[in-house]
Amino acid sequence: MSYTTIHLQQGTQEWLEWRRQGIGASDAPTIMGENPWKSAADLLREKCSGGTSSPNAAMARGTALEPEARKSYETKVGVRFAPACLQSVKHEWLRASVDGVAANGSAVVEIKCGESVYRKASTSLAVPDYYYGQLQHILAVIHLQSIDFYCYLPERPEIHLRVARDEGYIDRLLETEYLFWQKLLKIRKEPVRR
Repeated sequence: MSYTTIHLQQGTQEWLEWRRQGIGASDAPTIMGENPWKSAADLLREKCSGGTSSPNAAMARGTALEPEARKSYETKVGVRFAPACLQSVKHEWLRASVDGVAANGSAVVEIKCGESVYRKASTSLAVPDYYYGQLQHILAVIHLQSIDFYCYLPERPEIHLRVARDEGYIDRLLETEYLFWQKLLKIRKEPVRR
């Protein structure tokens, strides 16, 4: 097994601390320079301060819709999925809080319930670029050949896309994330200058 399951409930204080002690999937697009809303420098400051971004109304709505979306996805694929916190065995700093993983670890899904992502994915029938790193990060942790990307909004047709593992991208991602992690550790060890 390339990862271990960490028994934490997503959204709790313990989960936030676990995330702070590593690099999570949602950090990947920022570290790779693919997040249009946050820079790697912003993320570095956030991780050094121990703070986290406050969820906006759209994020809160997406989190609230996630259980309903997961049930819809399970009905579509005929397999039960559960949210999970996964940590790489090889790189202890490499972590992923996944929206759903099959009990036997054979499949993983990333669920999105926002208007903007739904609009982009339904128009292009592709994953928006700013989520690609997140998906590949998850695949780097779980070592599967693909991940399902599931967009859900009540009373609209679901968008179900399968994204293949991209070894070249994952190699670049892990190298960039490792350098970011080393920089973060160095900053955390430096004394505060007055």
